[in-house]
Amino acid sequence: QVQLVESGGGLVQAGGSLRLSCAASISLFSIDAMGWYRQAPGKERELVARITLGGRSNYADSVKGRFTISREYAKNTVYLQMNSLKPEDTAVYYCYADKIRLYWGQGTQVTVSS
Repeated sequence: QVQLVESGGGLVQAGGSLRLSCAASISLFSIDAMGWYRQAPGKERELVARITLGGRSNYADSVKGRFTISREYAKNTVYLQMNSLKPEDTAVYYCYADKIRLYWGQGTQVTVSS
């Protein structure tokens, strides 16, 4: 069982930055991969970024060069640094952990105003 607690969402103007945090209840060393999905109103949930236990990271084409995923083992926390935000980045962002099955955070709202 993995509990995930997200924080860091909010309202920001276009061009601004936000950092999302996702704290896991267990060591990151025991989780195969972690990442973030997002879901905008009326749209399907899409993968934004993920990072594997081995350190490989992947990003959606729409966020490459603007978002960075990282992790802090001492805090069992994964971060999503989001720069140059656009209105189309507005969505609920969900952290997930892949450990045999997927575990989800509660979601955090990110709103980017134009």
